[in-house]
Amino acid sequence: MSVPVTVLSGELGAGKTTLLSGLLESADCDVAVLVNDVGAVNVDADLVEVRTDLATGEEVVALENGCICCSLGGELSRAVIQLWKEHEFDHLVVEASGVGEPEPIARQFVRGPAGGPYDLSAVVTVVDARRFHDRFADADSGDAPAVQGPDDSGTRPLADLVLAQVEFCDLLVVNKCDLVSDAERDRVAAVLETLQPRAEVVTTEHGVVDPAEILGVERFDLEAVTDAAGWKRAIETDERGDDHAHGEAGHDHCADDNEDHEHDHAHPPERYGIAVDTYHRRRPLHPERFAAFLADLPDGLVRAKGLCWIAGRDKQAITMSYAGSETTLEVTGRWIASFPADRQETYRRGQPDLPWDEEWGDRETRLALIGRNVDLDALEARLDECLLTDAELDDDWLEYENVAPTGMGETTVISIEP
Repeated sequence: MSVPVTVLSGELGAGKTTLLSGLLESADCDVAVLVNDVGAVNVDADLVEVRTDLATGEEVVALENGCICCSLGGELSRAVIQLWKEHEFDHLVVEASGVGEPEPIARQFVRGPAGGPYDLSAVVTVVDARRFHDRFADADSGDAPAVQGPDDSGTRPLADLVLAQVEFCDLLVVNKCDLVSDAERDRVAAVLETLQPRAEVVTTEHGVVDPAEILGVERFDLEAVTDAAGWKRAIETDERGDDHAHGEAGHDHCADDNEDHEHDHAHPPERYGIAVDTYHRRRPLHPERFAAFLADLPDGLVRAKGLCWIAGRDKQAITMSYAGSETTLEVTGRWIASFPADRQETYRRGQPDLPWDEEWGDRETRLALIGRNVDLDALEARLDECLLTDAELDDDWLEYENVAPTGMGETTVISIEP
């Protein structure tokens, strides 16, 4: 019989280890733990060993040389299979690094070798209520992270990673609620339900969660959770209502803590001024005006994500992702319209429902916009001002200054100016 698995995710300092330690103390079943941390000293693993009185630490497999969902992906599968062979236990909890995404870990238990002896039952993301509120839920907050200029080093903004952890999970544990007011807690929950509508939201203090919420549940569905993020739902809804829309599928990615609050849930997001909209245009964005726009986004914008067509980058399908105070532009594919005619025909035969513009092919900008107390109509008007004018369409676009990346997987980060 397969052993159920829970993946525990969340940024550094959110309270994952505190939650895990309490879980191990109160669970009425035998739990094996795989802990990952970055750095030479595996603090999380030491903490788990002390709190659970494991003298040898044999039941805790600590990977100290990096992120289990990235550089140590293969080692993760080997470690959990070896653990299954050598020990008897009822449940496995994988505590992911605070600087890693849960999705690659989950996929190893669904489609990798670990899927044999194990059955992934839930992905849980722990959120620091105070930090999340100040970063995403407070439209009037002036506490923005330090500003960086455009960066092509490939470093991913922390806020973007935090939202990726939120957007790929089945259960959101809002921790440290003793540090926020009831109104702030409810705002956090409302924003989280907008970002990930499928996940259950549980609020708590000091990492106190009923083990029944974490262990022995069967929440996980890879396809459902992959498509459940609020920004994806917004774009898909827009596509269904737009004959000229196709979103990411239209380009080729393969080319070159208080128990009393445990079940508090958000009221409808509209009560907290949260709105979701989409922006879709088939005209290229002027690279300089677009970069200036990204450096001057409104405080209440929580999330903006989707595909961009930037003038001067006619081959590159660029994914734009805004979170916190930074926007990442990353080349994630190539427009089919940029291929020779024979290859275009091959790709289009494989996607018979792909809408196609006679002049621009599949090139487009399609973004999901999620904001709190933000005038999204005004934001869309500002985006329209970034589009090339009729006169500029006749220019040589390659002569424009352009910070957008050019190679597959390359990124540029643009921070909001103070």
